[in-house]
Amino acid sequence: MSTTANGNDSKKFKGDVRGPSLPSRVIHIRKLPGDITEAEVISLGLPFGDVTNLLLLKAKNQAFLEMNSEEAAQNMVGYYSSVMPVIRHQPVYVQFSNHKELKTDNSPNQERAQAALRALSSSHVDAPMAAPSSVLRVVVENLLYLVTLDALCQIFSKFGTVLRIIIFTKNNQFQALLQYSDGTSAQAAKLSLEGQNIYNGCCTLRISFSKLTSLNIKYNNEKSRDFTRPDLPSGDSQPAMEHPAMAAAFTPGIISASPYAGATHAFPQAFAIQPAMSSHYPGLTVPTLPGTLASLALPGAARLGFSTIPPGHSVLLISNLNPERVTPHCLFILFGVYGDVVRVKILFNKKENALVQMSDSTQAQLAMSHLNGQRLHGKPLRITLSKHTSVQLPREGHEDQGLTKDYSNSPLHRFKKPGSKNYSNIFPPSATLHLSNIPPSVVEDDLKLLFSSSGAIVKAFKFFQKDHKMALIQMGSVEEAIDCLITFHNHDLGENHHLRVSFSKSSI
Repeated sequence: MSTTANGNDSKKFKGDVRGPSLPSRVIHIRKLPGDITEAEVISLGLPFGDVTNLLLLKAKNQAFLEMNSEEAAQNMVGYYSSVMPVIRHQPVYVQFSNHKELKTDNSPNQERAQAALRALSSSHVDAPMAAPSSVLRVVVENLLYLVTLDALCQIFSKFGTVLRIIIFTKNNQFQALLQYSDGTSAQAAKLSLEGQNIYNGCCTLRISFSKLTSLNIKYNNEKSRDFTRPDLPSGDSQPAMEHPAMAAAFTPGIISASPYAGATHAFPQAFAIQPAMSSHYPGLTVPTLPGTLASLALPGAARLGFSTIPPGHSVLLISNLNPERVTPHCLFILFGVYGDVVRVKILFNKKENALVQMSDSTQAQLAMSHLNGQRLHGKPLRITLSKHTSVQLPREGHEDQGLTKDYSNSPLHRFKKPGSKNYSNIFPPSATLHLSNIPPSVVEDDLKLLFSSSGAIVKAFKFFQKDHKMALIQMGSVEEAIDCLITFHNHDLGENHHLRVSFSKSSI
């Protein structure tokens, strides 16, 4: 096959049939929506480097994107191999092309592609050379979801090396100061991220240059981090959410849009186009945020790319379950950490798959963002949006072996009360669990014995100093903690006390 893709005759041009193994500056993108625009295709490549050419084959739902370097192309393919991009709720496929360069003609289609390239490249690259400062002040407006220091690091590290970061609340606004290694990175981040929403419809970034030239960090914890000084103490490791001023910032309008994956939802470490921060600073890691960065910032779509679930869709398809051990109850308890579960159906003929219906699309998004990829009963969960809009109960007289359960009236829902403090205590699965509603007669050894009775390892335990109704317990792994949460949430401890278990942001 020729190593040059020629745009002269796109009708005859077949594209790449198989995914080649050799890297190339040219990326082949398949399964694009029929009404895709040039700008949307280019935006898939921009976070990874300059896009130098584009060939869009609308009739074939395909495109070829030429990056400015092979390294940029490798970053792009590497990232999208672990996180599938989604454009208008349609997954698209990204791979290296067999072609080594793109040779395009002067057809009207190509003129449009070149115009889009010029427009996007200039807004992306041609910033004034001298940035006023390498320190940015970030204000998050319309804060309906928890935004953590780690989430901001993952977002902003896309534009350069983040050296230091502090988060705080001022004038009832969630704010951050963030220092890059150079002013150019700060300029690029400000240009690209100003006015973007972290989550769909909320958590809007307002970015300005700070008058500070450097940040002085004393502690490495949830509120401040100096990546150049992994030796710093953690200081007051009290989680940010337990600080009264911080909690006040997180309880205004309670969730009316959707976040992830970002999540988690999220930015996986692969998204930091610089080498992942943990490789620079071995003593300090930036935890991977669960969930999927499913489509990068597209023109006209004011979001940073969390895959968002459309309103009215609240049913998740869970696959890769352990059919020997999974039950509707265990999925109800686990997914109930992130929203109120209405119904669960384990598929009769394919018991490694299940449908989970949350009470709304926001909670479905939260659950998908935080739980996708987490291990349950030895297998990593795979979570996607189901095409069903509700889970049907079996018709009367049809036995389904207890595989479908309705939980709409369950007393165990965590989010029924508007403004419940549970909204501000939603964290990714972690090895440390937060226990509450412990009766006075139950002591440390009782709880350690209870949790180890499931076969899990208890690594540490600590009662809250001021309130012995609450404690932290650290398990041997995140997977063990997930199992223990499912097993012991609502466990009867006597004296009319049922144990409440959730994931903790802190560690012991």
